[in-house]
Amino acid sequence: MIQSINLHEDRLFSSDVTQRAIAKRLYKTVKDLPIVSPHGHTDPEWFAENRCFSNASDLLIKPDHYLLRMLFSQGITMAELGFDDGCNNAEQDPLKIWRVFAKHYYQFQGTPTRLWLDYVFKIVFDLEEELCCENADAYFWHITRCLQTDEFRPRELFEKFNIEVIATTESPLDDLRHHAKIAESGWKGKVITAFRPDNVVDPEYEGFEQNLTTLSNITKVNIDSFSGYLDSLKSRRLFFKKMGATSTDHGHLTARTLDLDSQSKEALYQKIRSQKFSSADADDFRAQMLTEMASMSIEDGLVMQIHPGVYRNHNELLFQRYGRDKGADIPLVSEYVENLRPLLNRYGCHPDFSLIIFTLDETCYARELAPLAGHYPALKLGPAWWFNDSPEGMARFRKQTTETAGFYNSVGFNDDTRAFLSIPARHDVARRVDCAYLAELVADHRITEVQAESILFELSYNLVKKAYLL
Repeated sequence: MIQSINLHEDRLFSSDVTQRAIAKRLYKTVKDLPIVSPHGHTDPEWFAENRCFSNASDLLIKPDHYLLRMLFSQGITMAELGFDDGCNNAEQDPLKIWRVFAKHYYQFQGTPTRLWLDYVFKIVFDLEEELCCENADAYFWHITRCLQTDEFRPRELFEKFNIEVIATTESPLDDLRHHAKIAESGWKGKVITAFRPDNVVDPEYEGFEQNLTTLSNITKVNIDSFSGYLDSLKSRRLFFKKMGATSTDHGHLTARTLDLDSQSKEALYQKIRSQKFSSADADDFRAQMLTEMASMSIEDGLVMQIHPGVYRNHNELLFQRYGRDKGADIPLVSEYVENLRPLLNRYGCHPDFSLIIFTLDETCYARELAPLAGHYPALKLGPAWWFNDSPEGMARFRKQTTETAGFYNSVGFNDDTRAFLSIPARHDVARRVDCAYLAELVADHRITEVQAESILFELSYNLVKKAYLL
């Protein structure tokens, strides 16, 4: 028997009657607030061209590494999901790909992915039945037909979702042509870029040396010296800022920073450029470049984000065959007190510097990150992120950080997603979890309901705008 989609109006609120009633009242005050999405990975070409999305599989399955990792873990091959490595015959029929997904949809039960997708199916596409093998074809064709209509074009969905601003993420080598086209179109939707320099600051990034050559050619700056290299990066940062960027984003393996003297920096740079460097040299260079990027942030005003603690592309065979972002990234133990000390000693109290830290290592919340953010004026805590972007992860984040850092040393929520249609669902989950947490504080008489309403507005809307200069 096919079940109805379970999207209860009180989902994620406490089973305690008193707390649930408070949470419901709080939720009414923020549920319709605009969405501010300051960090994510949607494709700016969608909004530049505003073409119809092709079909349900290409939009909902293939770009979403949350889905890919679960399906892959259950023995589904990348070829069955439509990914071609040049050596096999990948499935090209999007309906067959959807059938595979539908067959395994029950395996997402209890995951945040299931919360998001059920929201998308019911709220965005008006579907009532739970996805399964029996209705897979009907699901696919209903969604695909919807996607061919004008009201489901990217810009129309942007407005329907009540998105106030969304940031995409591009490398310094990107010409930002899609952002230029959006700006020239006269459309009122605000789509901005963010500066992600990993491919030109990480010596172990694939194609690093060629990337530097491209960087030099784009900026017309000689990068034979470290100072020239920095000038080239500064040039691109200013270009990104001119195109609307308000932030940079750094996906380093660790949060390690260094503050070397000029002679040591030059020597390290020359060693990196010789391509005769060790892993330790590469780590030193990445650490120094975080400090250099902090210095540049003071000059150009871009907010700095660091996303460390992820072993990216852990499955080497998958990476070699299919590339990045296929669901094979694994959280790592991370450390912040010693690693951030060189950077924070230099810039942590500077009035023009703003640093947002994200982590996948929850053991650092109460012991390291909350105390750091509770002291350094420049440092703010990014929300529960990636593997922790779940109701449980969000609740743990609030419980472990609030007692030391408070609410106002955090930056609200960001969805950090490629899955465009899931953005309203993700923000709804975050707002509901915060309502539940605040309702508990009200019920315990630690804050009043009036205070909770004020805090909730900040967490849902105002803090993120302030933190990202929006």
